[in-house]
Amino acid sequence: MNYAEIKKYDIANGEGVRVSLFVSGCRRHCKGCFNGVAWDFGYGKPFDEGVQEEILEALRPYYIAGLSLLGGDPFEPENQRALLPFVRRVKALYPQKNIWCYTGYTFRDGSLAERQSVTEGTRELISLIDILVDGPFVEEKKDIRLKFRGSSNQRVLDVKRSLEEGRAVLYLP
Repeated sequence: MNYAEIKKYDIANGEGVRVSLFVSGCRRHCKGCFNGVAWDFGYGKPFDEGVQEEILEALRPYYIAGLSLLGGDPFEPENQRALLPFVRRVKALYPQKNIWCYTGYTFRDGSLAERQSVTEGTRELISLIDILVDGPFVEEKKDIRLKFRGSSNQRVLDVKRSLEEGRAVLYLP
């Protein structure tokens, strides 16, 4: 997997000060996407052990609320396979920090509605995420007043409650 960018002090992609990892690769190609350069799976740099250590170190300070995963799309199958072991490490090292994830795919029944994106690790990866912003960006539904999402069809989901209740539960800060 490649990544497009790392932001070590991000306040736009989740609550609090966060470390944000923008992965490369997205097959959806949403019209009006803010990060079209990251559609290409080959864009950016390899997500190797050194980069992972850099992110883990950036997460260390007490004032960092957590990690945000964006893209591209973290739930492209190739990206899931690379992210799952890394997210396990983040949760093990920093159980008090939360993980936000942005995907163009749709959460349903503890997995993803779009079968082409489901892998052997999808359910586990979802279970390690605290807040999931799901759904494709729809330019005609763009609304800059929305918090943590770009278009009104997208949802900000509380993953833990969604899994407990067996239905999509919106996150209400």
